[in-house]
Amino acid sequence: MRAVRFHGREDIRIDEVEEPICGYGQVKLQVGSRSIGLGYIHEYLAGPMAVPVTPHAVTGEKLPTTLGHEFSGTIEEIGSGVTGLKVGDRVAIKPNLSDGTCSRCLVGRFNSCENLGFIGYSGKAGGLSDHVVVDTKHAIPLPDSITLDIGALTAGNTALVEPLSVAWHAVSRSPLQEHDTVLVVGAGPIGLAIIQVLRAKGISNIIAVEVSEKRREFALSLGATEVLNPLEVDVVARVRSVTGDAGGASIAFECSGVQAGLDTAMQGLRVRGTTVIVSLWEHKPVIDAFAVVLDEKHVTGAAVFDDGDFEAVIDAIASGKIQPRPMITSKIPMEDITEKGFKALIGERDKHVKILVDISA
Repeated sequence: MRAVRFHGREDIRIDEVEEPICGYGQVKLQVGSRSIGLGYIHEYLAGPMAVPVTPHAVTGEKLPTTLGHEFSGTIEEIGSGVTGLKVGDRVAIKPNLSDGTCSRCLVGRFNSCENLGFIGYSGKAGGLSDHVVVDTKHAIPLPDSITLDIGALTAGNTALVEPLSVAWHAVSRSPLQEHDTVLVVGAGPIGLAIIQVLRAKGISNIIAVEVSEKRREFALSLGATEVLNPLEVDVVARVRSVTGDAGGASIAFECSGVQAGLDTAMQGLRVRGTTVIVSLWEHKPVIDAFAVVLDEKHVTGAAVFDDGDFEAVIDAIASGKIQPRPMITSKIPMEDITEKGFKALIGERDKHVKILVDISA
């Protein structure tokens, strides 16, 4: 079968590999569509970081690895010992892998496992292939109202359950209140997902900060109240003006991964406000600890997602509270993944948010 595999820096190939065998407690999926995760761009440009070059502690696998951690599919085979799922069921894949034995896992913080891995990064399958075998705990059933066909609720929606779950978890990590003014710095895929989750949770005062004109348009269409270009506007002054006596936003989500974005998130907060850092950093940022102390601000991290977040996002999509279809800016066949996928996300960053790869094409 075909599989998109990462061999190293700027080296992605469509390989012919053996079709996986469905074992005990597993299901075999036929993948429909899936999106290209933003984290892969860092791997593609800089070389292996999250993708293991030595055997991973959980999977025992290393380069080359089959990519694809944001995907859904239809069950085509059931392994022995499986209950609650059947052939024909549609499922979204929860990709995080944990060792279950480290100190973090033992207290239930599987999302922060010392040996955290992912389907599509660390081996044990990947959604950019014709067929995938996963343990049943990774297969989250989709309700009948969410189909895998292109339409009102599309395969793009289900492929986006994973990044939306990251956003759902990040919002859950904040002390959010109904009438809060929220600042979202960076309107890339995760920032846009956070805006949608905030709207689904009833937040109406959302200020987004983004350099890209196209992504500013996306932020407005997906629910931001106001969108600011930091190259043209004094964002901190504007946030303080909008919030009046509060003196700043109650919550800020840092989704840019650059120093200027973190500075904006921290400075745009009111006294005792909270910044949730969601972005992944290639270089260590600097935080003004003096300002944190004097203003008694809070800094929180948000990693991956907790149990229940996937299901909550699926319910929100099914109910119409989250409608992520506009985040899909292109759909391509597997064979075009390098030129029209990775290179498009790099060279045409202002044009794209999520590119959907049609495995069936």
